[in-house]
Amino acid sequence: MEKINTVTTDILIIGAGPSGLSTAIHLADLLKQNNLERRILVVEKGSAVGSHILSGAVICADILKELLPQTAFDDFPLDAKVEKDSVLFLGKTGSIPSPIHPPYMGNRGNYIVSLGQLCRFLAARAEEMGVEIYPGFAVSEVLYDAQGNVCGAKTIDTGIDHHGKQQDNYQAGTSVEAKLTIFAEGTRGSLAKTVIDKFGLQNGKNPQIYSLGCKEIWSVPEGTIAAGEVYHTMGYPLNLHEFGGGFIYGLTNSRVAVGLVAGLDYADPTFDMHAAFQVWKTHPAVAKFLKGGKLLEYGAKTLPEGGYYSQPKYYLNNALIVGDSAGFLTMPALKGVHLAIRSGMLAAETALEAFVNADFSENTLKLFEEKVNASNIYREMYPVRNFRQSFAGGMVPGVVLFGAQLVTCGAGICGKMGVHTDAEATKKLNDFSGKPFKDRFAGKLDFDKELTFDKVTDIYYSGTTHDEMQLCHLRVNNPETFETVNIAQYGAPCQYFCPAEVYEIHTDRNGHKELRIHGENCVHCKTCDIKAVGDGITWLTPNGGNGPDYKFM
Repeated sequence: MEKINTVTTDILIIGAGPSGLSTAIHLADLLKQNNLERRILVVEKGSAVGSHILSGAVICADILKELLPQTAFDDFPLDAKVEKDSVLFLGKTGSIPSPIHPPYMGNRGNYIVSLGQLCRFLAARAEEMGVEIYPGFAVSEVLYDAQGNVCGAKTIDTGIDHHGKQQDNYQAGTSVEAKLTIFAEGTRGSLAKTVIDKFGLQNGKNPQIYSLGCKEIWSVPEGTIAAGEVYHTMGYPLNLHEFGGGFIYGLTNSRVAVGLVAGLDYADPTFDMHAAFQVWKTHPAVAKFLKGGKLLEYGAKTLPEGGYYSQPKYYLNNALIVGDSAGFLTMPALKGVHLAIRSGMLAAETALEAFVNADFSENTLKLFEEKVNASNIYREMYPVRNFRQSFAGGMVPGVVLFGAQLVTCGAGICGKMGVHTDAEATKKLNDFSGKPFKDRFAGKLDFDKELTFDKVTDIYYSGTTHDEMQLCHLRVNNPETFETVNIAQYGAPCQYFCPAEVYEIHTDRNGHKELRIHGENCVHCKTCDIKAVGDGITWLTPNGGNGPDYKFM
């Protein structure tokens, strides 16, 4: 009989991102203040804390002073304070600076950071406070008690080959049983998603919608851009039916972070986000910042953009959902880090009440929602509750609808606006009336590997690795309908939307097309789990320590 390894803890936090670490830090502090001893355990699937963390990121840093009031502000690893903040409207070759900042998009007084470095800093502080953090452990299954309530999670079984056969080095996963489980997995959390579905936590809410961002960090000649210099771009290469924009952030040590973000509710089944990012870099307004430079790092990430109306119920018996997994991100400011930290702190305060009362039922944990609604999270998210939905029909009607929302404190013209899932927004090849992506950018998709890069080259700069002998963590839910619907009718959008060359369509000599999956390239952005049409693709957790190894993202 297989030996079952079991660990018990008072609180299990899945994910060592800003929300999970903030939960751990604040709870450790509160427990100490109340003379209580509880075990706090954090598991992280990345090989190290921060290795799977990617963000722009310009953050509202004041929240850090609340989280760690005894820490000198200068000790936080903040890269540069924003000193110049501009918005550029791009045409095909020219650019026009915006005379004013679009509402909510001002960044003066904020700080540019490497979110990975910030998380490593927070992890060190958490461990000093007695929190146990275990990187390199992928959690693949939620545990439930006899009453059907969450009671922990189980790490993945290792030593299984890609056929599902146990090898000599097979190791059964460890069951981690906890009084309270916090899902802090980031965007489209693989376990949070199953809990949301199982308990109907999205019922009565809009579906969550997402954007995908591709980012590179470059070393550039001294004097190219000042640290703290920030530019956001709108327009080219995106058209009026595609929501998104670019960013250029001046970093210390003669570095610059550049990226392009686009909503995944676009219709073109051939739209290629990574290629659009490369085309964007060739625009004169962007290319001038990269001239003579050298690529240092690449990565990609999805963001939850649905806002207030797309948030699931984020508490249930014995469990809470925090950060990006619960959709705590505000549009159009595109800010989520300070909300993730705040959500973690409020979850910690709720957890303290549960420990004091020895009650982990919804009856106590609903306090989390009450705290959120009394905090700046609600004050920032509610006024823009209809923002992202406004742009589902394109940029022009979106601007009109958003203008109405500014006048009506977010209500807009018709109150709560609905949205479709990103997958449902994709058109079939025969139904798409616009110009396909490759035709739009004919002659611009041959990348020179100096300014622009193909996906495989960029993957190298992400540090991505995966164990060869393991089950593929990308599951085609129904292979038969995938061929007849996803490939035949939609042209296999996954081969385009994936920013890491994971999906390839192979055509044999008889003209039959089949999908080939290169899971070893995956950067864990989870776009496939979001955007694949029909029965779709499910992103599952690979072995712990697998995936990208970001250093400065």
